[in-house]
Amino acid sequence: MNNTTMHKTLLALAIGAATHSALAADTKKEDTIVVQSSAASDFKPGGDQLVPAFLEGQVANGGRMGMLGQQNAMDVPFNIISYTSKLVEDQQAKTIADVVANDAGVQFVQGYGNSAESFRIRGLKFDGDDMTFGGLSGVLPRQVVDAQMVDRIEIFKGANSLMNGAASSGVGGMINLEPKHAGDTPQAKVGVDYTSDSQVGTTLDAGRRFGDNDQFGARVNLVHREGETPVANDRRRTTLLSTGLDYKGDQFRTSLDLGYQKKTFHGSPTSVNISAVDFVPEPPKNDRNFSQKWAYSNIENEFGMWRSEYDITDSWTAYTGLGAQHAHEEGLYSAPKLLDKSGTATASRLDTNRISDSVSGMAGIRGNFDTGFVSHKVNVGYSAMTKNEKIAWKMSAAADNPYTNIYHNTGVDAPDSTNFNGSGGKYSDPLTSGRTRTQGWLLSDTLGVLDDKLLFTAGARHQKVVIRGYNKITGAENAADSFDGSRWMPTYGVVYKPWDEISLYANHTEALQPGETAPNTAVNYGQSTGIVHSKQNEVGVKADFGRVGGSLALVRNQNAVGDPRQRNQTLRAGCRAAQPRRRAERLR
Repeated sequence: MNNTTMHKTLLALAIGAATHSALAADTKKEDTIVVQSSAASDFKPGGDQLVPAFLEGQVANGGRMGMLGQQNAMDVPFNIISYTSKLVEDQQAKTIADVVANDAGVQFVQGYGNSAESFRIRGLKFDGDDMTFGGLSGVLPRQVVDAQMVDRIEIFKGANSLMNGAASSGVGGMINLEPKHAGDTPQAKVGVDYTSDSQVGTTLDAGRRFGDNDQFGARVNLVHREGETPVANDRRRTTLLSTGLDYKGDQFRTSLDLGYQKKTFHGSPTSVNISAVDFVPEPPKNDRNFSQKWAYSNIENEFGMWRSEYDITDSWTAYTGLGAQHAHEEGLYSAPKLLDKSGTATASRLDTNRISDSVSGMAGIRGNFDTGFVSHKVNVGYSAMTKNEKIAWKMSAAADNPYTNIYHNTGVDAPDSTNFNGSGGKYSDPLTSGRTRTQGWLLSDTLGVLDDKLLFTAGARHQKVVIRGYNKITGAENAADSFDGSRWMPTYGVVYKPWDEISLYANHTEALQPGETAPNTAVNYGQSTGIVHSKQNEVGVKADFGRVGGSLALVRNQNAVGDPRQRNQTLRAGCRAAQPRRRAERLR
């Protein structure tokens, strides 16, 4: 018997006992019985309402499945879990990487050649830039997102193009962030934190509801933190402002979330280039810095999202969402190139100026109905995202790079940089180097029988991906760097719940998405590797016993791969039959 059934039984017994006692004492006396609902009983899947949390409010067994909205994990044939702002506060997490460390199926890896947070979900790379915000892609700040601004960090494991559309690196899964909104109780929290050698920060989290029925809400989060990390000469600074406004009416609900984030990194170590040696070097000590003091990265983002829902009837709801982001990254990077086992290396210099703008949106209608003994939950929707990037760079000549040592770095002067006759583009005013447009139609139906103990989900998405590459000097389109692809992608799955605490599931899903973008250490920096088509098959079991739960799954991924660091090994057309593929089978 689960908690909900037990609560209902106890409530019925209590009501029966109270009524019997009252009638025995005085048949003319009238008693008033107040029945209060819980967050779990009020939860309505499919919309923007968050899945109720447990474990003292730190974890929720479910989360957003893109355009399918918030879903309980036990009712869907996929693997999804959420971590809450309560966990962020209790664990003093600073960024998303600190939070996902709680999940054994996700590993944190640093971005290649920069300070970005990247991840591996089920062993497959996932870039932090591809995280969604309220189900919308291309909205969140680049590279590193501060955890103070979010209410939920939701991890979806597996190919997810049906629900989320096309994300460049979302083959192994997706991470979605949900913004903070005002709760039923007014709050105002001020915090001061001190980390490692000299990092000091202050935070503000304030929110409350207004109106005759508390239909209006406002919540504000502020963060400023700076100082040196445990790594010598690695200084970082964060400034964040986020605002969440919302309205909750009887039939109409809407929210507006706006944010500004600026992150600065000075002397932060990134990566070591080992292409010139034929051995695996001994890593430097954790507190040693092999980067240079003059290296820095400055990333500034403005972003926003608007979402709305309207209940047409008790069974049908229309939904829409729109988001946008502007990002400007300027940096001077230094990645040492190792020469021998003693740690001798050369310190290169790379100057980058990158500007990106993206707009994302979705709209659709969802509803539920019955046909005889079969229940249906259907969803029809459309989503699209456009992204425009401007990139220019300068770098030092190899002959000018000074010698350093990754084990005993005493610091060297920065070498001069040049744009090599303009091949890196117009640094002061970069031209458009690439555009990406994705769009797709979604149709899904979840059929339930045996009081929804047996659920079958069938869906399809027609996904279109358009990639255009441009010459950094002239602005002319490069045909060799332009790709087009479209196809129908099926998704189907089954869930069987023999008991309320156990859920057996299986799924097949596919994805079509842009390939990786070449990193700033590649000769084709900023260019796409094409279009990738991937497939996934999964079987598993999930358990939820209240305070104890978990999942076990056998997964097979099949996807195209390429090396974005080497131009001649870059995938050209992800939809061609001759495309190389990688297969991976994992037990998670």
